[in-house]
Amino acid sequence: MFHIIKKRKIYYIISLAIILIGMVSLLTKGLNLGIDFTGGNIVELQFKKSVTAESVRAVLAEYKLADSKVQTSGENTYLIRTHALTQEESDKAFNAISEKLGGATVLRNELVGPVIGKELTRQAILALAIASVLMILYITWRFEFLQGISAIGALLHDVLVMVGMASLLQIEIDSTFVAAVLTIIGYSINDTIVIFDRIRENMRKSRKEDLADLVNKSLWQTMARSINTVLTVVFVLVALLLFGGSTIHNFVSLLLIGVISGAYSSIFNASPVWFDLRRIQKERKASAKATA
Repeated sequence: MFHIIKKRKIYYIISLAIILIGMVSLLTKGLNLGIDFTGGNIVELQFKKSVTAESVRAVLAEYKLADSKVQTSGENTYLIRTHALTQEESDKAFNAISEKLGGATVLRNELVGPVIGKELTRQAILALAIASVLMILYITWRFEFLQGISAIGALLHDVLVMVGMASLLQIEIDSTFVAAVLTIIGYSINDTIVIFDRIRENMRKSRKEDLADLVNKSLWQTMARSINTVLTVVFVLVALLLFGGSTIHNFVSLLLIGVISGAYSSIFNASPVWFDLRRIQKERKASAKATA
């Protein structure tokens, strides 16, 4: 078994490199924002006969609306989300859909402004901040403050990786992005807590053991559980990505990135960062004592 703690700088560099690539993409390409953030049209069509979502998308593609979201909202009824359209563009596209697919009634055609995007962003940041504070308080109560800081640092790593990869891969960002981020935060912190709990148990049993060796031993003792857990989730997400349809493709892609990043940060970032923080704290106390 290789020594994770002694090689921790390698994992720090890997994390920083991935985050840096994502940040460069964010600055150059930006995020592929959906209509929840940019605004657009929400159209609900009820067809006279049974049609498939693929046939609706095919007609939309003829009018440069291939990136539109099409999902079922009832029997022979589809909800279509497009970028902002003029009245002329809207009439042309949806009249063509009606003609080519056997007739359709427009149940609603609403133009959504980008104001909702600002509200979503504010709520997402607020939710992330509240969750972070509550987790620090809980981990401080159960373990110690430095472990709380380390855990939040690992979660911040996961969020940055998700945002960066979403930019790099140009995954569309909509309201489900907030749900994906909060889901990964809950998933990742659970794995980190398990590792911290094993470290605490080993510290009680072996008080004289070198801290680096003790943390490394704890990581390897929980490694099988961490890998098995992430693989079972990844298998399900890959199946959903391949067979779940286009409507959940973006959400599942974000979850897949987050789950892999969360597993990595729990093992290779959270505990090593805590080890470094504890080492720095110990050195400062020793220095202060020597000065006194």
